This record gives sequence, structure tokens and C-alpha cells, in this order.
Amino acid sequence: MNIDKALISKLESLTRLQLTEEERLQLEVDLAAILQMVEKMNDLDTSGVEPLTHITSELNRWREDRVEEALDREMALKNAPDREGPFFRVPKVIELDDDRPS
Repeated sequence: MNIDKALISKLESLTRLQLTEEERLQLEVDLAAILQMVEKMNDLDTSGVEPLTHITSELNRWREDRVEEALDREMALKNAPDREGPFFRVPKVIELDDDRPS
């Protein structure tokens, strides 16, 4: 994968970030370094290495459920900057992109 200005611009748009030119250049360098590390890992011989499903051999420690007082809906909505009925109203952050694959 080639890290170029077009990819950085696309990522900036998708993440809704507004980067300075200096930040764009640094991101390009950082992403290239990450991809280079991944390529090195792909070259490793992992035959004979057992897959790791958990970082430790410890199992879940279960505890008994306990009933605790929950925050009342009206109390939760009391400090909301905007609401619609019993729901928090938040700004739209996801938009469909016409050039995305279907």
C-alpha cells in the first residue's frame, strides 16, 4: 500500500480531522513506518508457533451480581445540551460517502 497525499486526505475526511500541513506530513511518515513494521512481521517464520488466544492463562474471575441503584432517565437527561423526547440528541457524525464500494 502506498501512503500518499490522496490517502492522507481521504483519512482526514473519513475521521473528520482538520490537520495542518505539518501534521499531514508527520502522519504520512508515521503510517509508512507502521506499514514497514507490519511487512517485517509478515516475513517472520511462525511455523511451529502455537496461536495465542489469551495473553495470560488466567480465566475470568466471576463475582455474584448485585443490584445497584441506576441513574434515573430524567436525571440523566437533565444536563443534556439537547434532547428529543426520552433520548439524547447528538450531532450527526456519520455520512454515507457516494464513492464507497457497495
